Amino acid sequence: MDTGVAFFATPSAVDPGSLARVVEQRGFESLFFAEHTHIPASRNSPYPGGGELPWKYVHTHDLFVTLTAAATTTSRLRVGSGICLVIQRDPIITANEVASIDRLSGGRLEFGVGAGWNREEMANHGTDPRRRMGILRERVEAMKAIWTQDEASYSGEHVAFDRIWSSPKPLQRPHPPVIVGGNGPTVLDRVLAFGDAWMPNYTNEGILDRAEELRSRAERPIELMVMGVPADPHVLEQFDKAGFRRVLHWLPSTQLGPVQRALDTYEDAIRQVHGE
Repeated sequence: MDTGVAFFATPSAVDPGSLARVVEQRGFESLFFAEHTHIPASRNSPYPGGGELPWKYVHTHDLFVTLTAAATTTSRLRVGSGICLVIQRDPIITANEVASIDRLSGGRLEFGVGAGWNREEMANHGTDPRRRMGILRERVEAMKAIWTQDEASYSGEHVAFDRIWSSPKPLQRPHPPVIVGGNGPTVLDRVLAFGDAWMPNYTNEGILDRAEELRSRAERPIELMVMGVPADPHVLEQFDKAGFRRVLHWLPSTQLGPVQRALDTYEDAIRQVHGE
């Protein structure tokens, strides 16, 4: 099982390039970054974590600029979106951004996707929240067509374009892994429809049972990952034994000193799993 970390990149936190170098030097496999273009001031959509919305959500750097900074300062670390809010993005532009970073990183991009939770945020981007899952599927399918076809086209209810040329193509073939995030009741259907992996947010219950359901339904290899595991050796061992490919631990969105201490705690939990 690979171990990685996740981070909200903000102006008041350690810059993503410096963080990526530290994470790579410490031997972690991956670094994922969150995305929010903005947070509506109305605050009608409740924060899924409960309580007040952490202020880092309001100050998040652009996802693909952040990924580029992390990729260009490292050589082995896999960099990922955790998650890219595809329903708020133009699929042709996003396909080009994904392919460009995959090329510039030497094929190290992990493309986590999802529909998000803030309905007002979606609406500000012109997305009807009631149709977001259909939009998510079509935009991912359209991007796959762009990545894999010399002359791509797509015709759907929400996405349609006639033959286009779009280059560069991703270095990873057929494309970077499409990792479907989410814990909702229909998320496994989305994974089976267009995902290469499932990456739920960590909870105390339900994930392992649903992972078994996914395995029983899948007719092709689908990897298992989990976002936001605590620095707890018992939790890490649980996912290791269940055959999860990767676990990610959220780092505090702050300066390097506290981040280093959080990495120390996480590394100590990992060592305990391995009996060190």
